[in-house]
Amino acid sequence: MQQIVRRLLDEHGRLHSPVAGLSSDADLYDAGLTPFAAIRVMLALEEQFEIEFPVRMLCRQSFASIDAIAACLAELVGSSDKIASSRAA
Repeated sequence: MQQIVRRLLDEHGRLHSPVAGLSSDADLYDAGLTPFAAIRVMLALEEQFEIEFPVRMLCRQSFASIDAIAACLAELVGSSDKIASSRAA
């Protein structure tokens, strides 16, 4: 799942640092993620996984790191079957 998050961050995050060089717990906002870019990443994740982030997850902490994003996705996706089909896409 982190591979997909990293790819979408590369495509939509507009970070100052390459995503490949960031640890999974690195602060994405320190790496250049803006609130607008976080929304773009969220929309790409919603499309990729066919999910919708609930209001309670629409906060800075949910997108603070790759680990934080992956934790939200794990909760929302709920099944490895959906993750596997997203990887195939």
